[in-house]
Amino acid sequence: MSLPNFFLADLPPEAELTPGMIREACQALKRNRAQYLERRSSAQMLHVLSEVAQAWLDPEFALRRLALEQSRAATGFGPVTLARGLDQFFGQLTAENLHALLVQELGHAHRLDGWAASASESRHAVSAMARGPELLAHITAGNLPTPALLSIVLGLLTRSAQFVKCASGASFMPRLFAHSIHQFEPKLASCLEIAEWPGGTAALEEPLFEEAECVTATGSDEMLADLRRRLPARTRLVGYGRRVSFGYIAQEKLSRGNATKLVAQAAEDLVAWNQLGCLSPHLLYVQTGGALTPETFADCLASELARREEAEPRGELAVEEAALIASRRDVYRLRSAVSLATRLWCSEGSTAWTVVFEEDARFQVSCLNRFVYVKAVADLTQVLHEAEEVRGQVSTVGLAAGVEAIEQLAAQLAAWGVTRVCPIGRMQAPPLLWRHDGRPVLGDLVVWTDWEL
Repeated sequence: MSLPNFFLADLPPEAELTPGMIREACQALKRNRAQYLERRSSAQMLHVLSEVAQAWLDPEFALRRLALEQSRAATGFGPVTLARGLDQFFGQLTAENLHALLVQELGHAHRLDGWAASASESRHAVSAMARGPELLAHITAGNLPTPALLSIVLGLLTRSAQFVKCASGASFMPRLFAHSIHQFEPKLASCLEIAEWPGGTAALEEPLFEEAECVTATGSDEMLADLRRRLPARTRLVGYGRRVSFGYIAQEKLSRGNATKLVAQAAEDLVAWNQLGCLSPHLLYVQTGGALTPETFADCLASELARREEAEPRGELAVEEAALIASRRDVYRLRSAVSLATRLWCSEGSTAWTVVFEEDARFQVSCLNRFVYVKAVADLTQVLHEAEEVRGQVSTVGLAAGVEAIEQLAAQLAAWGVTRVCPIGRMQAPPLLWRHDGRPVLGDLVVWTDWEL
């Protein structure tokens, strides 16, 4: 299946983008927004988005089939991994969930349609309207495909023209999603542009930043700081920087009867998107004192990852990534040979998966790609002490604990600064209503006008 040249990313590889092309594309997007998008109602947008999402859930949908056929070469993920990620993402894009998102973020489902008032606002004779940016530019990271798709969904909800600048080699899924929107609503797709070029190409980014009213960006803290310096003063930036995640398993969940389920849930977080998202655990802290010791848990986890590799192979890595894993394995292989405080389990003949057990509880950043640390700890207080160096950078903690303790543990994590706590096994599957990094994903994009009646 060949795609028509609707977007800049559809052009052949030899085509050269110029600053003039970027500026003209931005201006065309604004004109199309004024004509085709600005006056759409929220109800209409919810209907279109839920229809597109339903199509993507159909195994026979041509664009989905194309995505899975080319998944390994185009995204780096195997078809099973990509299919599961797409099902999880598009399964949430229902009209009901999108309506709930509008209410949660804006206080009223019709804020973007015109003047609207909640019950409390009505009592105070106040009404309010929210407005999305005229042109919204997205600078996407490219490690996972679905965050860029969610950015497009949020932009459509705010009735913004959108220019999605993808990382080099990462435009495949945003292109397919844009083409699916074109199939259902060509006029809406005319308010959307997809392009890719190497990050930091100032000649192309300067006209984009000058035309955009708001820029969203995901990347390193250094990249975001540089981006802030380069944006015009009037252009808002919504940035998402470095984040890490980990899991904590309390002793009461470490019964032998619960072991199989718990290990499978932990493996789910490591296999999903090959552990590459910021919501994936770098390590799992396992409390001592349970029927299952932390070391035994690590042993069971290694067996489960070996089984998952048969059903859902991770796939090949770049030479540099594979070399990093091999080098890190050598360190722990040497340590385990001289100390019972360290053990190593890993796939034979490949870097497909790695489990390292250590009694040293210091927080460590993983190589990812299904490389995980299991650390023995006395309690959550020790965990937070050992993870102090990443305080303020922790996105998600996967938590397994008994019903009597779980609320107190979640409150302890919240007080320490964690912005999302979820069950082990669901770390890479946040709900649509998730507040990314503790901030309102839709509310950050809009500006408000209050009307005092």
